[in-house]
Amino acid sequence: MSDLRAGFDAYARFFETVAPENLHDLDALVTPDVRFTDPFNEITGAAAYRGVYAHMFATLDDPRFVIRQKVLEGTVGFYRWDFTFRRKGKPEMHRITGASEVHLAPDGRIATHIDHWDAGQVYEKIPVLGALIRLVKRRLAVG
Repeated sequence: MSDLRAGFDAYARFFETVAPENLHDLDALVTPDVRFTDPFNEITGAAAYRGVYAHMFATLDDPRFVIRQKVLEGTVGFYRWDFTFRRKGKPEMHRITGASEVHLAPDGRIATHIDHWDAGQVYEKIPVLGALIRLVKRRLAVG
């Protein structure tokens, strides 16, 4: 269990401190065939996963994850997090709240990372589409 806990905690530290300069650290924390899934991506492999972070840094300013809760049960772990960012060149800060489900290999490296968050949190920020989504949400709301 100590390899699992150590790997789980090391991955959390990476997640919260990820920067363009330390993307190479990801290789030691994930299996070579790691699978990453979120509302916009479904990729396999450490290089492709690094590419997701590289794209994040290329398209966003000041992206940052803050882990609010961590739970590890056997080889499955969960992180509840807030992600803050600004769109390139824009002053407004945005926040997305979500959770990551991770499955660990026996040596403590991450074999699968599945992000669970509402993509509507992003879509609502798009001017015309956001207005439409907010209208639909108001109509569907109870009370």
